[in-house]
Amino acid sequence: MHGDRVLFIDGEALVIDKPAGLPVDKPRDGSLSLENHLDSLKFGFQRWPTAVHRLDRDTSGCLLLSRNPKAHARFQQAFERGEVEKRYLAILAGIPAEAEGVIDLALGKVSTREEGWRIVADAQGKSASTAWRVVATRDGRALVEFRPATGRTHQIRVHAATGLGLPVLGDPHYGAGEPGGMMLHAAALTVPRAGKDPIVAEAPLPERFGVWPGIASAPEPA
Repeated sequence: MHGDRVLFIDGEALVIDKPAGLPVDKPRDGSLSLENHLDSLKFGFQRWPTAVHRLDRDTSGCLLLSRNPKAHARFQQAFERGEVEKRYLAILAGIPAEAEGVIDLALGKVSTREEGWRIVADAQGKSASTAWRVVATRDGRALVEFRPATGRTHQIRVHAATGLGLPVLGDPHYGAGEPGGMMLHAAALTVPRAGKDPIVAEAPLPERFGVWPGIASAPEPA
Protein backbone atom coordinates (compact mmCIF):
# COMPACT_ATOMS: atom_id res chain seq x y z
CA MET A 1 0.00 0.00 0.00
CA HIS A 2 1.82 3.09 -1.24
CA GLY A 3 1.79 6.44 0.54
CA ASP A 4 -0.21 7.95 -2.34
CA ARG A 5 -3.15 5.87 -1.09
CA VAL A 6 -3.20 7.85 2.18
CA LEU A 7 -5.90 10.54 2.10
CA PHE A 8 -5.69 11.69 5.75
CA ILE A 9 -3.37 10.99 8.66
CA ASP A 10 -2.88 12.32 12.18
CA GLY A 11 -2.07 10.83 15.58
CA GLU A 12 -5.33 8.88 15.90
CA ALA A 13 -6.74 8.37 12.40
CA LEU A 14 -5.77 7.23 8.95
CA VAL A 15 -7.97 7.26 5.85
CA ILE A 16 -6.81 5.28 2.83
CA ASP A 17 -8.14 5.02 -0.71
CA LYS A 18 -8.83 1.28 -0.72
CA PRO A 19 -8.40 -0.28 -4.16
CA ALA A 20 -11.24 -2.31 -5.62
CA GLY A 21 -10.63 -6.05 -5.23
CA LEU A 22 -8.95 -5.80 -1.81
CA PRO A 23 -11.02 -7.34 1.03
CA VAL A 24 -11.02 -5.53 4.38
CA ASP A 25 -11.44 -8.84 6.24
CA LYS A 26 -9.13 -11.79 5.66
CA PRO A 27 -10.79 -14.22 3.18
CA ARG A 28 -11.20 -17.86 4.16
CA ASP A 29 -9.03 -18.92 1.23
CA GLY A 30 -6.11 -16.96 2.72
CA SER A 31 -5.75 -14.63 -0.27
CA LEU A 32 -4.45 -11.08 0.14
CA SER A 33 -6.45 -8.63 2.25
CA LEU A 34 -5.98 -5.30 4.01
CA GLU A 35 -4.12 -7.17 6.77
CA ASN A 36 -1.23 -7.77 4.36
CA HIS A 37 -0.75 -3.99 4.03
CA LEU A 38 -1.12 -2.93 7.68
CA ASP A 39 2.60 -3.10 8.45
CA SER A 40 3.27 -0.47 5.76
CA LEU A 41 0.55 1.76 7.27
CA LYS A 42 2.06 2.09 10.77
CA PHE A 43 3.95 5.32 9.88
CA GLY A 44 6.22 5.17 12.91
CA PHE A 45 3.69 3.73 15.35
CA GLN A 46 4.28 0.36 17.05
CA ARG A 47 0.82 -1.05 16.50
CA TRP A 48 -1.01 -1.75 13.27
CA PRO A 49 -3.95 0.53 12.46
CA THR A 50 -7.43 -1.08 12.66
CA ALA A 51 -10.31 -0.70 10.20
CA VAL A 52 -13.22 1.08 11.88
CA HIS A 53 -15.84 0.12 9.27
CA ARG A 54 -16.09 -2.06 6.18
CA LEU A 55 -16.16 -1.59 2.43
CA ASP A 56 -17.10 -4.49 0.16
CA ARG A 57 -14.17 -6.18 -1.58
CA ASP A 58 -15.06 -4.64 -4.95
CA THR A 59 -15.87 -1.15 -3.60
CA SER A 60 -12.99 1.34 -3.74
CA GLY A 61 -12.42 4.54 -1.81
CA CYS A 62 -12.35 6.07 1.66
CA LEU A 63 -11.68 3.60 4.46
CA LEU A 64 -11.11 4.88 8.02
CA LEU A 65 -8.54 3.17 10.23
CA SER A 66 -7.83 4.02 13.86
CA ARG A 67 -4.31 4.28 15.22
CA ASN A 68 -5.08 3.52 18.88
CA PRO A 69 -7.87 1.66 20.77
CA LYS A 70 -9.41 4.76 22.42
CA ALA A 71 -9.78 6.51 19.08
CA HIS A 72 -11.19 3.30 17.61
CA ALA A 73 -13.98 3.21 20.21
CA ARG A 74 -14.84 6.88 19.60
CA PHE A 75 -14.95 6.46 15.83
CA GLN A 76 -17.13 3.36 16.10
CA GLN A 77 -19.56 5.28 18.30
CA ALA A 78 -19.68 8.10 15.72
CA PHE A 79 -20.65 5.54 13.05
CA GLU A 80 -23.25 3.93 15.32
CA ARG A 81 -24.81 7.32 16.13
CA GLY A 82 -25.05 8.21 12.44
CA GLU A 83 -22.71 11.19 12.79
CA VAL A 84 -20.37 10.15 9.97
CA GLU A 85 -21.08 11.70 6.57
CA LYS A 86 -20.42 9.33 3.67
CA ARG A 87 -20.62 10.11 -0.04
CA TYR A 88 -20.46 7.41 -2.68
CA LEU A 89 -20.37 7.57 -6.45
CA ALA A 90 -21.73 4.76 -8.61
CA ILE A 91 -22.36 4.12 -12.28
CA LEU A 92 -25.84 2.64 -12.67
CA ALA A 93 -26.95 0.28 -15.45
CA GLY A 94 -29.35 2.93 -16.81
CA ILE A 95 -30.61 6.44 -16.08
CA PRO A 96 -33.13 7.07 -13.25
CA ALA A 97 -36.48 8.63 -14.19
CA GLU A 98 -35.95 11.41 -11.61
CA ALA A 99 -32.92 13.63 -11.04
CA GLU A 100 -32.73 13.04 -7.29
CA GLY A 101 -34.60 11.62 -4.32
CA VAL A 102 -34.45 9.64 -1.11
CA ILE A 103 -34.82 5.86 -0.89
CA ASP A 104 -36.36 4.62 2.36
CA LEU A 105 -36.33 0.84 2.13
CA ALA A 106 -35.84 -1.46 5.12
CA LEU A 107 -33.37 -4.29 4.52
CA GLY A 108 -33.10 -7.86 5.74
CA LYS A 109 -30.74 -10.78 5.18
CA VAL A 110 -31.84 -14.01 3.50
CA SER A 111 -29.80 -17.14 3.03
CA THR A 112 -30.26 -20.19 0.84
CA ARG A 113 -28.06 -23.24 0.46
CA GLU A 114 -27.88 -22.73 -3.31
CA GLU A 115 -27.08 -19.02 -3.52
CA GLY A 116 -25.63 -18.22 -0.09
CA TRP A 117 -26.72 -15.00 1.63
CA ARG A 118 -27.94 -11.74 0.16
CA ILE A 119 -29.67 -8.57 1.33
CA VAL A 120 -33.26 -7.91 0.24
CA ALA A 121 -35.97 -5.32 0.82
CA ASP A 122 -37.83 -6.46 3.93
CA ALA A 123 -40.51 -4.41 5.67
CA GLN A 124 -39.62 -6.23 8.92
CA GLY A 125 -35.90 -5.60 8.46
CA LYS A 126 -33.61 -2.79 9.60
CA SER A 127 -34.53 0.73 8.50
CA ALA A 128 -32.29 2.13 5.77
CA SER A 129 -32.30 5.53 4.07
CA THR A 130 -30.19 6.84 1.19
CA ALA A 131 -30.32 10.24 -0.53
CA TRP A 132 -29.25 10.24 -4.17
CA ARG A 133 -28.81 12.56 -7.14
CA VAL A 134 -27.73 12.16 -10.75
CA VAL A 135 -24.32 13.81 -11.28
CA ALA A 136 -23.84 13.09 -15.00
CA THR A 137 -25.15 10.85 -17.79
CA ARG A 138 -23.33 9.17 -20.65
CA ASP A 139 -24.09 6.36 -23.12
CA GLY A 140 -27.41 5.48 -21.47
CA ARG A 141 -25.89 5.24 -17.99
CA ALA A 142 -25.83 7.59 -15.01
CA LEU A 143 -23.13 8.57 -12.55
CA VAL A 144 -25.06 8.92 -9.30
CA GLU A 145 -24.07 10.31 -5.90
CA PHE A 146 -25.40 8.38 -2.90
CA ARG A 147 -25.42 9.72 0.67
CA PRO A 148 -26.51 6.95 3.05
CA ALA A 149 -28.01 8.09 6.35
CA THR A 150 -27.68 4.56 7.72
CA GLY A 151 -24.90 2.00 7.29
CA ARG A 152 -26.54 -1.32 6.46
CA THR A 153 -24.70 -4.11 4.68
CA HIS A 154 -24.94 -3.70 0.87
CA GLN A 155 -27.29 -0.73 1.45
CA ILE A 156 -26.40 1.30 -1.65
CA ARG A 157 -26.24 -1.77 -3.89
CA VAL A 158 -29.73 -2.95 -2.88
CA HIS A 159 -31.23 0.54 -2.78
CA ALA A 160 -29.98 1.09 -6.34
CA ALA A 161 -31.16 -2.28 -7.65
CA THR A 162 -34.49 -2.45 -5.81
CA GLY A 163 -35.26 1.16 -4.85
CA LEU A 164 -34.31 2.69 -8.21
CA GLY A 165 -34.65 -0.46 -10.29
CA LEU A 166 -31.14 0.17 -11.65
CA PRO A 167 -28.31 -1.90 -10.16
CA VAL A 168 -24.74 -0.68 -9.84
CA LEU A 169 -22.91 -1.51 -13.05
CA GLY A 170 -20.79 -4.64 -12.60
CA ASP A 171 -22.54 -5.74 -9.37
CA PRO A 172 -22.25 -9.56 -9.39
CA HIS A 173 -24.99 -10.14 -6.77
CA TYR A 174 -27.70 -7.57 -7.45
CA GLY A 175 -26.96 -6.78 -11.10
CA ALA A 176 -25.61 -8.42 -14.24
CA GLY A 177 -21.95 -8.47 -13.12
CA GLU A 178 -20.76 -6.69 -16.25
CA PRO A 179 -17.00 -6.93 -16.97
CA GLY A 180 -14.71 -4.21 -15.65
CA GLY A 181 -15.55 -4.55 -11.96
CA MET A 182 -18.24 -3.08 -9.73
CA MET A 183 -18.62 0.66 -10.25
CA LEU A 184 -19.09 1.73 -6.63
CA HIS A 185 -16.66 4.15 -4.98
CA ALA A 186 -16.58 5.67 -1.48
CA ALA A 187 -15.73 9.19 -2.65
CA ALA A 188 -15.73 11.15 0.63
CA LEU A 189 -15.86 10.70 4.38
CA THR A 190 -16.29 13.21 7.22
CA VAL A 191 -15.99 12.11 10.85
CA PRO A 192 -16.74 14.72 13.54
CA ARG A 193 -14.49 14.76 16.63
CA ALA A 194 -15.19 16.48 19.95
CA GLY A 195 -12.68 19.26 20.56
CA LYS A 196 -10.79 18.54 17.33
CA ASP A 197 -11.10 19.28 13.66
CA PRO A 198 -13.16 16.61 11.87
CA ILE A 199 -11.52 13.91 9.79
CA VAL A 200 -12.17 14.89 6.18
CA ALA A 201 -11.06 12.76 3.23
CA GLU A 202 -11.84 12.60 -0.48
CA ALA A 203 -10.83 9.81 -2.86
CA PRO A 204 -10.52 10.69 -6.56
CA LEU A 205 -12.74 8.92 -9.07
CA PRO A 206 -10.91 5.72 -10.04
CA GLU A 207 -9.63 5.10 -13.55
CA ARG A 208 -12.09 2.23 -14.06
CA PHE A 209 -14.98 4.75 -14.00
CA GLY A 210 -13.75 6.38 -17.21
CA VAL A 211 -14.37 10.01 -18.19
CA TRP A 212 -17.64 11.80 -17.34
CA PRO A 213 -18.90 15.20 -18.48
CA GLY A 214 -17.89 17.88 -15.97
CA ILE A 215 -16.14 15.39 -13.64
CA ALA A 216 -12.41 15.55 -12.98
CA SER A 217 -10.84 12.18 -13.77
CA ALA A 218 -8.37 10.42 -11.50
CA PRO A 219 -4.68 11.17 -11.99
CA GLU A 220 -2.66 8.63 -13.92
CA PRO A 221 -1.08 6.00 -11.63
CA ALA A 222 2.58 6.66 -10.85
